[in-house]
Amino acid sequence: MKSITIEGQLRTDSGKKATRQLRSQKMVPGVIYGGSTEINFSAPATAFKDIVYTSEFMLANVNIDGKSYRCILKDLQFHKVTDLLLHVDFLELVENKKVIASLPLHYIGVPAGVKAGGKLVTKMKSIKVKTLPKYLKEHIDVNIEGLELNENIRVQDINAENMEVLNSPRIPIASVTMTRQLKQEESATPKADAAAAPAAPAAEAKK
Repeated sequence: MKSITIEGQLRTDSGKKATRQLRSQKMVPGVIYGGSTEINFSAPATAFKDIVYTSEFMLANVNIDGKSYRCILKDLQFHKVTDLLLHVDFLELVENKKVIASLPLHYIGVPAGVKAGGKLVTKMKSIKVKTLPKYLKEHIDVNIEGLELNENIRVQDINAENMEVLNSPRIPIASVTMTRQLKQEESATPKADAAAAPAAPAAEAKK
């Protein structure tokens, strides 16, 4: 699984004045929780770029004063006007302690319905799961080759081994819909058949 390393420093002052001073130095305050102790730290804003501005799921190894914390990203705060990163929350991974994480869905194959002229519509990009840290992965594969026209694949159809899926099982995650062209072709077929039908008795009468 992909991971990044963030070099931070322990933060002892937590007031508004200290926080403003950090941000003026292009540093971002953060917190690590979930382990034996809560760690308040700060790191350069650029250090968070690869994990914040991506749709990929990855781990973060946060190094603070000679100690390393293996974490996942849990929450972000941005400035309402400037959109600058203001605060980062990390959850420390503990070997035998389950965590909740959002994992991206990776759709595999070309649906049968698409081959028949339909259009694939993906409705979910990720799902929320509860699992042990050792079972976390970059994404969850979803095979959609058997998806026919006007069919859905739902959360309950996802094979997430060693994980508890927290989303509602009946929610559709992908479907194949009819394109406008295919609808026009199907509606035109019955009319063509109806127009051709009277010709048969007329041909019989001539005999």
